[in-house]
Amino acid sequence: MMDNCKQASREFAEIKKQLAEVKNDLRKYTEQTNQQYFELLLASSRKDVTRALQAHLLEDIDEGLDTGMVKRCDMRETCRNTFGEVLSRNAGLILLDRVGEDQIGERRAELEKIREKAPYKKCSVCFTEVSKLFAKEVSLMQSLRIYNSGEELRTSITALPEEEFVESVLDPLSNKARLQILKALYVETKTFSALSELTGLRGGNLLFHIQKLLDTGMILQKHEGGEYLITEKGFTVMNKINEVHAALNS
Repeated sequence: MMDNCKQASREFAEIKKQLAEVKNDLRKYTEQTNQQYFELLLASSRKDVTRALQAHLLEDIDEGLDTGMVKRCDMRETCRNTFGEVLSRNAGLILLDRVGEDQIGERRAELEKIREKAPYKKCSVCFTEVSKLFAKEVSLMQSLRIYNSGEELRTSITALPEEEFVESVLDPLSNKARLQILKALYVETKTFSALSELTGLRGGNLLFHIQKLLDTGMILQKHEGGEYLITEKGFTVMNKINEVHAALNS
């Protein structure tokens, strides 16, 4: 009778273990699926927004050229079509994830060539309107953070706070174990034990690195003794690191 009870107890414990593993697998799948869905939703929303902005820019081009160009000119329709084509192609750049200096420079060069061939003094009126429309498009791209001019980049880099940036970004990333932790949490939440197994660190040694990531806002803990997860800051930093790595190895 005693043996039967022990056997039943072992079987019950094994069933509990298997159920816990199934529950853990389901949780991981749900978290990953939710994250993928969220990223997909953000990408889809961004596309909808940028398409709406592009449509607005195209309407703005038509209205601006209609009202801002010289009315009585035998070249009006020819110039209007030429300007409209260049400005429309420039507006199309807003749909991209990143706009390069060369792309904006190419459009500026096109407009400058047209300006050089302008036959009349009154052409300056039309070019003033075109320049305003072009500048508005570029400004919108900058607002969306898909385009930065070389001068803006130089200015922003000059203003970079060295001590703060080193402490809040570079220092947390300067250790292999901390980078391992961030890579793991980028994919899914982890317990202290799972991070210990991943890094090979135990007790206080692992806690030191976890605390560094907690203090700099890269990760957080759900509750005392609970799992760790990556924050928006950590997520952004890891994405940028991946971009740099890809660029250096392309």
